[in-house]
Amino acid sequence: MGNGVEIHGKKLRIYFPYEGEKCREPLDLEPTPENLTYAENMVKMIRHEIRASSFIYSKYFPNSKRLVKNRLNHYLDIWLEIKKERTADSTFNGYKGMVERYIRPKFGRRQANQIDYIDIERWMSNELQPLASKTIKETLAILSQVYSLYQKRNASAHNPTTGITVRLPDRPDPEVWTREEIDKILSTPAYNGNVQELDLIKFMMWTGPRVSEAIALTWEDVDLDAGTVVFRRARVRGPFKATKTRRSTREVELLRPALEALQDQHQRTASLPPVSIQVKERDNRTFRTEKVRFVFMNSFTGNAHNSDTTLRDGFLKSHLKSAGVRYLGIGQCRHTFASQMLSAEMPLDWIAKQLGHSSTAMIHKHYSKWIKADAYDMVARANERLKL
Repeated sequence: MGNGVEIHGKKLRIYFPYEGEKCREPLDLEPTPENLTYAENMVKMIRHEIRASSFIYSKYFPNSKRLVKNRLNHYLDIWLEIKKERTADSTFNGYKGMVERYIRPKFGRRQANQIDYIDIERWMSNELQPLASKTIKETLAILSQVYSLYQKRNASAHNPTTGITVRLPDRPDPEVWTREEIDKILSTPAYNGNVQELDLIKFMMWTGPRVSEAIALTWEDVDLDAGTVVFRRARVRGPFKATKTRRSTREVELLRPALEALQDQHQRTASLPPVSIQVKERDNRTFRTEKVRFVFMNSFTGNAHNSDTTLRDGFLKSHLKSAGVRYLGIGQCRHTFASQMLSAEMPLDWIAKQLGHSSTAMIHKHYSKWIKADAYDMVARANERLKL
């Protein structure tokens, strides 16, 4: 029949080249002479609009299967499906939350190729404006990755996030407890008799693990005679997983207060029967089974801690109030350890190893808080060493 019109079954169908593909769209029209003329004129108009870059697919074919597959929703779903297989559960849940809260409501039903740079800039300036800069930057990064995925199927497609940047405020120094505050926290009787939680805080302050690593510590990871522990897993909101990176799986040496905390705990939990757990490997697909005895247990439930929430709300806030010490989050135990080690002028390589960082640059970036009250008098030291 030609001229972009053909008979498909008992109805007419038109075809035309668009974005490197031969598109076919059925018309609910029988092949009468009048309908053939109408279809040919439609094809001419579509080709004219394509040449003029004014063609809008949905104007002609709002229910087209091609449109459904070209909506951003389609690629958001594919991107999330891929990420679910490749990232940790907690990371994936963060990604999914940003997609569902910010991206899908705004752009999900729109055609991916009809969202442009100005649309993104306006979205950031209006709907996203109340959010923290870090959240905006992370949301934009997700959208950019979705468009990179879209371009794998549509080589000539544009990425509307290209050239858009989000500036972040200067990173604040981490909040840490001073040595005086540490002494108050650890010398105050455990709030509500929760001695295991206080020992856990003591262990974290003088060892520096992530909270997720500390609550997943087992007696199979501890060598009291050598004064060492191995951090080989973490627990985030319930599930167990391998440590964050290969470097994070590490043997660390214990300072005296941390060793004392473990010795106290040994009397309480070392003889408990082992339990079987499933640990997700770093590939986020493979699991290993372990039989373990947890070092720190929830004093109230008698079970292992499954997140930092119970430690924070069930113990730390009230204990700090009893000790007369300002509230900082439980994750600040790690910052406090790093700052105390810096104040004591411990070698940066040793601090990085204890914390599971790959280089001393991470120490400078994250843990360079200097507690003046706890540090040596550098001027006096220089005077003494130089005999000034």
